[in-house]
Amino acid sequence: MRRLNTMVMPKALASELQEQWGTDDLFSAILKQHGKVFRSVRGRKTVQVKFGGNSYFIKQHFGVGWAEILKNLVTFKKPIISARTEKLAIEKLTQIGIATTPFVAFGEQGCNPATRQSFLMTQDLGDIVSLEDLSIDWKNNPPPEKFKRKLIIAIAKLAKKLHENGMSHRDFYICHLCIHQKNLTAALSDTAEIELYLIDLHRMMIRDKPSLKNSIKDMAALYFSSMDLGLSESDYLRFAYYYGNHSSTNFWRKVQLRAIKLYAKFHSKKFQQKLAVEKASLQA
Repeated sequence: MRRLNTMVMPKALASELQEQWGTDDLFSAILKQHGKVFRSVRGRKTVQVKFGGNSYFIKQHFGVGWAEILKNLVTFKKPIISARTEKLAIEKLTQIGIATTPFVAFGEQGCNPATRQSFLMTQDLGDIVSLEDLSIDWKNNPPPEKFKRKLIIAIAKLAKKLHENGMSHRDFYICHLCIHQKNLTAALSDTAEIELYLIDLHRMMIRDKPSLKNSIKDMAALYFSSMDLGLSESDYLRFAYYYGNHSSTNFWRKVQLRAIKLYAKFHSKKFQQKLAVEKASLQA
């Protein structure tokens, strides 16, 4: 079987890194890079690094193992074995006009899906804030009503475009929707429309046609992550109006039921313990 060996990187960056590291084997060097760790789970890590005065994020994939692949297959889920999934997602989002982290470089090696190694390098978006952080105290200190309406409409239009183009995020929580601080300041002062970035595309699914089932899952994740923000019925109806395609009562009932289950799971003792362990590992 032919060994998979792919590297996509601007020549200027490749030359700079080869000179800086003194090696032609950039693939191995990038997989070994250390930096500020933003996520570290079995088989993959996300680190922030700086080269030539510029900041980047590197998603390092070290191989998921057969156990993880089989676990996904028996539950009828597509296993994520490479950073290629996120690379393709960035390309598709850029094509349809949804802002995300700009692609810089990609590499992949190995035929065996269980041991395949890969990386994805993206440009640091800079001073951005997630909608989770932005809205963390909305229940006690609501934002300006006009700003909140603009934000809800912007999220609904992004979700509509995403799903109409056959894409589903599969982790569509408000923490993965971000706004740049400059745009936030302008939008709050009513001098600009809201421009959102969709990030963390590790599990993104791209299909030829829209999937109602996947859209429900995405909407449930979004609904779940907004349940403690103090939003009104009018806020949810406004979202449904601008999202448009699936405004039927049956669709939203399924979304709500799934969101309630997610909420119960998230607040369970078992899940909170798991979350605490993951946070502790990042702080170590």
